[in-house]
Amino acid sequence: MLFLGFVLGLTVTIYSHKALEYTSTNESCEMCHVHPHVFDSWKLSTHYDNPSGFRAGCVDCHLPPKGQGYLKEKIVAAARDVYGLVFKDSADYNWEQKSTFEYAQHHVFKESCLHCHQNLFPLTLSKEGQDAHLYYSQNEEELRCINCHLHVGHHDPNAMHASNVEFGTKTDENLEVFTGPAQVNAHEDFTETIPNTTVSFNMKAIQGGSFKIGSPEDEQMRGSDEGPQKEIKVSPFFMAEVEVTWDEYLAFYSATAAEGRSTDTEGARTEADVDAISGPTPPYGQPDQNWGLGDRPAITMSYHAAETYCKWLSQVTGKTYRLPTEAEWEYAARGGTDTPFFFEGQPKDFGKQGFFGKLFGKGSDLINQYVVYEGNSKGKTEEPDIVEANPYGLKNMLGNVLEYCSDWYAEDTFEKIQDGAVDPKGPSTGEERVVRGGSFRSPVSDVRSAARDFTRTEEWLRTDPQMPKSIWWLSDCNYIGFRVICEFDENTGEK
Repeated sequence: MLFLGFVLGLTVTIYSHKALEYTSTNESCEMCHVHPHVFDSWKLSTHYDNPSGFRAGCVDCHLPPKGQGYLKEKIVAAARDVYGLVFKDSADYNWEQKSTFEYAQHHVFKESCLHCHQNLFPLTLSKEGQDAHLYYSQNEEELRCINCHLHVGHHDPNAMHASNVEFGTKTDENLEVFTGPAQVNAHEDFTETIPNTTVSFNMKAIQGGSFKIGSPEDEQMRGSDEGPQKEIKVSPFFMAEVEVTWDEYLAFYSATAAEGRSTDTEGARTEADVDAISGPTPPYGQPDQNWGLGDRPAITMSYHAAETYCKWLSQVTGKTYRLPTEAEWEYAARGGTDTPFFFEGQPKDFGKQGFFGKLFGKGSDLINQYVVYEGNSKGKTEEPDIVEANPYGLKNMLGNVLEYCSDWYAEDTFEKIQDGAVDPKGPSTGEERVVRGGSFRSPVSDVRSAARDFTRTEEWLRTDPQMPKSIWWLSDCNYIGFRVICEFDENTGEK
């Protein structure tokens, strides 16, 4: 009897091991995995065809090494894939979004990368690669291998992380080339025209007035830095109807980048360029994420780049363009309202509160009319016409992309503002700038009118492989943009 039990146990062990090994093959993964392009993209990747001859399979990347939680993660992955095969339609998945770092980091294990790539400084590694891997070795707690090598396992022909890319704008010969800027004689809506380009954009006249900045203590999903509320006054100004688009930003890039400025025969700047603004260097990788240019909001530029754009726009139009203060931004975003949003509803009406909240959340159609956020964005920016404007005629003030403000950020900013203050600004110095408005990645709590956030300079440049890191382009933030203010002054009709 004891011998029979031993034989039975041994048989179960052997066949369990065989079953474990078989279900770890690529063929087994292919039976249940519902991603229609996963194996084609794998066969085009360097993990399938490379000089070493080693071919990495599914479990080499998507499970940790044996002895490091392999069996547990295998069970989780198998259950997820079988559930997807049986209960879901692969056509309903947003595969582009699931290929981003935010999703991939939950399905690719750093331990597995290092299990195969034990030498991070091989003799064949380039100088740029050495610098990047040295930076990684100094920041292992914050970084994962796929921060930089996201597409090595599944080739994406549109993903370019290895070098600077050509980036610019082409003039459509069928469009009017503007010879001068718009003439503004009163505080009224106008359409700005950028001289020597085909680009124009709408500016809305925002009447001055008083409002309470911040949120009341009982507002749902309120942040600790949104109070105390203070009654302040804002002077009249003009604000762009939409976030700065790629068409607008590329007009600046083409005119000011190194390859766009006039030079003499020896390559030096000519006398006519003495006062010219020095613009961005070529980006490292495709800054629009291959989502599209045109009317989509310009993204991935630094605060320095946004500020320089405003200086250039002021120079070529003769007006005073700049980034909004935090007070101006919130005043414009509210559109005369004092509720969490400029439309009806409370945050919990639109928020995903647990499993049943996702199934039965109220009012989603209403917020979808006005806001591009995590609940409807499909993981990327959208063109401005997809949403309706707020009461001041401004689109995407809440959501789509975060927007730079000129103020330095401080958690206690509102504590130091006096009631009745006129055109208040934040602290005189600081480490990070205020950003407002939420983005396509934001939960509903972060697209309220009073929601505050700030730049994260080091984090947003974490995987920039250049030394020194770029002052123009962000390597790790594809959800930041900006909107311009035009002052109502002697250049725009104020008497």
